[in-house]
Order: sequence, then structure tokens, then C-alpha cells
Amino acid sequence: MNTKKNLKKLGAFLIIAAAFTACKKDNNIIDPEVPVEAAKEYKYVRVMVSDELSNQLNLLDPFTGTVKAFAGKYPLANLYGTASGRYAAVLYPAQNLVEVFDSGLLSHGDHVDVDRIAQWTTATATGLKPTHFKSKGTESLIFNDGDGTLSIANDSDFGTANAKFGVINAGLLPHHGAMAQFSNGTYAVTVAQTAGASPNRVQVINKTGSILHASNLEVGNIHGNASDGNVAIFGAFTSASATTGGVLVVNASGEQRLIPNPDGFGAFRLGSIYYAASAKKFIGYVATKGAYMIDVITNKITPIYAGIDAFQCKVDYAGKNLLVLTFDGRLRIYDLLTGALKKEGSIIGAVNTADTYKPVLEATDRYAYLATPTTGEIQQISLTDFSKVIKHKVSSRPVRLTLLGFETSAGHGD
Repeated sequence: MNTKKNLKKLGAFLIIAAAFTACKKDNNIIDPEVPVEAAKEYKYVRVMVSDELSNQLNLLDPFTGTVKAFAGKYPLANLYGTASGRYAAVLYPAQNLVEVFDSGLLSHGDHVDVDRIAQWTTATATGLKPTHFKSKGTESLIFNDGDGTLSIANDSDFGTANAKFGVINAGLLPHHGAMAQFSNGTYAVTVAQTAGASPNRVQVINKTGSILHASNLEVGNIHGNASDGNVAIFGAFTSASATTGGVLVVNASGEQRLIPNPDGFGAFRLGSIYYAASAKKFIGYVATKGAYMIDVITNKITPIYAGIDAFQCKVDYAGKNLLVLTFDGRLRIYDLLTGALKKEGSIIGAVNTADTYKPVLEATDRYAYLATPTTGEIQQISLTDFSKVIKHKVSSRPVRLTLLGFETSAGHGD
């Protein structure tokens, strides 16, 4: 009898144990552990920031949380990451100088190597008042407002000691100009009728500066541009009277047309134009009217955010989303494939509209980075939870920033 009782107890114990084990397995499937690194920034993303008052530039590695200082030449450097992800062009317009910074990161497609430590290169450009920067593939291009020339260099030049940017002289008069790179190796450049005047035409030139396609459409006060390699878009007024605006579309073939702003837009022009590579969309922005989608197929401009209070409007690093930051401190994130609002919420307090230097925004698909001059910090804000903020002390008055590197954590041997 005792043996039978013991066997019954053993059987019951095994049934309970099996059920408990099954529950544990089910729980593991339903609620898996989240890898620690999934909540961190990508390992090979870098953030560079310059200061209003100091020559110091700082390079933030968000993955490790470390900041390294580098001595620049002058304060208020304008910073632009190159299309290759490796370099940053550092422009000092008032001092007629451009330097190039090397992040040391080298992409091999499926992984990234740390090719060298982050450091200055010895490459420079010395055009007069270098202002407008564009990069496509491994080529960097700068418009020099002071003499109407273009400075041009390739990534391969930056490894050469004391390399100098080449010069393209298309016979342009000095003006606050802009240019765009086409995939066929030609360029769309703005043209001003008199020195110092606002540009009102665009022509297509080659690498020697020769005109391939003259302007056939006159507009008013061109400002801001972007290209997808096939077409270039320039923000403009429709005429010198500046009563209505639109965007000038220039094809690599030289064809030109104007897409008018939406009805009722008023006497405003989209002074900043962006191209979002992943979404394959053009976006126009002006603080007084908001952000707009520009469709070069249907020739329509439609609102994404039609507010008068946006002071930062940026495409994220991959070109998938648009981030709009308004004076009340609210951040809005839009999916550029659909134009739909994905998320919004407050990330900072209200911003003083009278401040000369306001917070500056850039973003990856995981974090927004906000340079705040009043605190001397870069705020790293989680885009899945705006309440999660990491603050990195950089310099006394950070006012410019750019992203470098690659949105991946795959290194050599990973």
C-alpha cells in the first residue's frame, strides 16, 4: 500500500513540475529579455559640435558616452558631414577657410572599421567666404559667396598631406549662392545679375565651369536647394516682386520649371530644401509657414506641418523621418513615406524667440541630439520615450552640430 501511495505522489509531483516548466517556457516566449545594446545608440555614430565663443570643437561618441575636445581655428564653425559618413567639413566663412575632420570610421558595407583615431586632416580650402556645402558619394562641393567660385574635393584627397580643394570658376559674380550635384557629374549653380545681388537664375555647368545648359527661367531671390541626382530643387519667389513663391525644378538635362506654392501661401518662399534619401522625398521649410512635401512628379507642394512656430526642421540621418521642433518645446516626428505624424511630445521648455542662437537639432532613428547654448550640453533624447534624456557636457555655448559615421554596431569580426 505504501509503495502505491508513493508512486501516486511521485506521479502528481512530475505532472506539477512539467506544468511549471511549460509555464516558464511560455513566459519566456511572451516576454523576452531586451538586449541592453538595443536601447543604446549605434556604436559607429558620432556627433560633432562647435561653439559660439570658443575655438573648441567636441566629438561625442554616444555609444560610450565619451566626449573628446579638438582645437579648431575659430569660433562659430559651420559643420557638415560628408555623404560618405567619414569626414566633416568645417567652414569658417568670415576667415575664408575650410578644414576637414576625419572621424576615422570606414564603412565596408556590412561592417565598419576604425581605420584611424579621430583627428584633423591637413586638407584645406581658401575660397572667399565659403558658405554653402554639398556632398554626394565621395565628392564635397562648396560655394564661395565672396568670389562666386566652387571649391571641390574628393574623400581620397583628404588622406594626402596638405591637400588643397580644387577650384571651379564658372565666371559667376559674387553672391549668396547655391549649387547641386547631378549623378552625371555636372552641377546646377545659381546666377546673380550683379555682384552681391540675390540670385534669380540657375544654369548647369561641368567640372571645368563651362556652361552646358543656360538658364531659361528667371525667378526671384533663390535660397535653399537639394538634389536627388536627377533633379535639383531651389526655393524661390516667382519674380523680383517677391509677392508669391514656389520651387524652381532644374533637370540634369537643363529643363526648368516652377512649382507654385499652395493657394493662399502668401508672400513667402521655402528657404530651406531637403532631400530625404531613404524616403526619396523632397521637403521645403520656412519658419513662418512650416514644412511641406514637394512632389516633382505631380508638381504639387502639400503641407506636412503648417504652423508658424517651427524653428528647427530636420531630416533624420537615414532620410526616413522629418523632425519638427516648435518654440513651445514640442518635437513632432513625421514618416516621410506617408507624411503621417508618428509621435509628438515636449522635449524641452519654451524657447525664447528673441535668442540669436537657439537649440539646434539632428537625429538618428534612435535618438534626437539637441545642442543647447544656454546649458553647454548636448541632450541625447530617446525617440521611443522622450522622457529618457542623456546630457553630455561639451562647451560653454554649443551652437552648431552635425552627425558623422554610420547607423550600425557591426564592426570588423562581428
